Formats: sequence, C-alpha cells, structure tokens
Amino acid sequence: MNRRAFVTGLGAVLAAPLGARAQRAAEAQAPIARPRVAFLGAESQTTNQHFLDAFRQGLREHGYVDGQNVTLEERWAEGRSERFPELIGELVKLKASVILTISAPAAVAAKAATTTIPIVFIAGDPLGSGLVRSFARPGGNLTGLSISLDEEFSGKWLELLKEAVPRISRVAVLYNPTNPANAPYLTVLRRVAQKLGVKLQPTRVQDSVGFDGAFASMSVERAQALIVVIDPLTVRYRGRIAELAAKNRLPAMYGFREFADSGGLMAYGTNVADLCRRAAGFVDKILKGAKPGDLPIEQPNKFEFVINLKTAKALGLTIPPSLLLRADQVID
Repeated sequence: MNRRAFVTGLGAVLAAPLGARAQRAAEAQAPIARPRVAFLGAESQTTNQHFLDAFRQGLREHGYVDGQNVTLEERWAEGRSERFPELIGELVKLKASVILTISAPAAVAAKAATTTIPIVFIAGDPLGSGLVRSFARPGGNLTGLSISLDEEFSGKWLELLKEAVPRISRVAVLYNPTNPANAPYLTVLRRVAQKLGVKLQPTRVQDSVGFDGAFASMSVERAQALIVVIDPLTVRYRGRIAELAAKNRLPAMYGFREFADSGGLMAYGTNVADLCRRAAGFVDKILKGAKPGDLPIEQPNKFEFVINLKTAKALGLTIPPSLLLRADQVID
C-alpha cells in the first residue's frame, strides 16, 4: 500500500466516529414533535372561552403546557352544528393526536370523520346518540364524559319551575329537533308534566332566525312558563333567549348556569367547565398510550342550581325561601 492510500484510509476511519457523534448531537438538538391536541367548541369563543380555559387548566394539572410540550388547536362552530364536519375535517388534516368535542352533534361528526384519531367528548346521552356501545367499554376511538347522570335529571327542570311559580299549568319547551340528544329529555319532561298536571307545549327552533317565531308561537298558545333544552344552538344564543323570555313575561328554566349568568331566571344542570377540566385526564391517558375504547365513560359529579333574583324581580316574582336556600348561587 502506498503512502497516499494509507493516509486516505486512516482519515476515513478516524472521521467515521466523529461524523456519527456529530449526527447524534444534531439529532439531540432537533426539536421534538409535540402532540397536537384539538378543542372543538360548539358555540363561540366570545361566549364560551371559559370552557377552553378550564381545559387548559386541566392540561396544566397533568403537566401539559401549550407551546412547550403540546400544541393546542382550537375551533369554534358558532352554534352552527352544520359546521362540525368542516371543522373536524380541518383537524383530521392537521393529524391531531386527540380531539376534544363539546356536544353530542360534534362527537357524532367526529365519529363519522375518523376511526383512527382518538375522540374525547363531552355530550348528553352518548348511548342514545350512538357514540358508544356502553359506558364501561365504549369501544372504537371514542370516550369521554356524559353531561348528565341520565336523562332523568331533566325532570328537575319542571319540578323546580313549578315550585318557583306554582300557578303555571302550560309550559313551553324550546328545543332543537336536529339534535338527537334532546329526545330523551322531552320523554322525561312529558312524564313529569303528567304527574304535576302541567301541559307541555314543545316548540321547535333549528336556527338563529327562528327564535322570534318560536316565541310568537308560545304567545299564541298562551304559555305561562318556559323550559329551554340545552343544545349548541340555544347555548350560543342564550342572551337572545333570555331577552325574549323577559319580553314575553315568561319565567324560564335552563340547563346550564351560563343561561342564568346571561339573564335567565333559573338554571339547573352540570358544570360544563368542570367537565372540560376533567376531559384533560382522558387526553393525558391517551397520549400515554391508552386506547379510547378501553376508557370508561365518566359522569358528572358537580351540579349547580342558580337563581337570578334580578330577573325574578323584573318579572314580579317572589322566589320561595325554600328554593333560595337550596340554590348554589343567587345572582342579585
């Protein structure tokens, strides 16, 4: 072997480990891909930012910080359920690691769009909506939290309303017929109404332009009070609904505390912000390798009864002391 060949070969041998070390150092310095967690709100950021804030808080409790070790994508349907397929499609294209959906229609759209991306939902009647096979073993790529222990809690809406205004005998029920999660609530309300001697007047609304007509119908049918079934549409326009109820002098009961905060008379139901915080626990388990279909559906453990006394006074109502004592919050 001549001197030139020997030197060239020796240089290659010495350079090889140096090059390997340099490659390993470069790989160590390269940014690690962060999991992409998506939040799909049924209403608007303006009205429901506190849901996203609660989810962020839950993620922090499990060690996840947006921009550091996780990337949080947010989308809002603005109370329009028809937008869910489009928004879910965007998140699927982004290859989200897991998607949190708020409302049954959003979860249904997500289930139809992907069988591989894990979906965590917060929804009413996950069984009746066809989202899961059972609470214990959901199956597929979905799991999450139910908004109610069962549909029976909706009977409390009418019972509390009747206790607040004993004279009522005709109660309108404002609901969105396009949301399959609403049907069980109506079934329970009819049964409770029969027991209390109250006639229900179901009133449909499918979009934001239908509220005026719905309340005009209530007036024609001489409704004396109102129950508003929880739905992305009604939650999004809760301020408008509260205004129309006040204008038509209708004492009203709602399913989320956000309605009472927006001027509604009374609200009884789940604390959804708390469910959003708890949903982060599902996300944590999934990011650590758990399969959604193996994670049991969780149920709410925090219900709230809120009374807006300002609205009661405007309606000329005196809320019985027994109800005021049972309220979790009274808005003066």
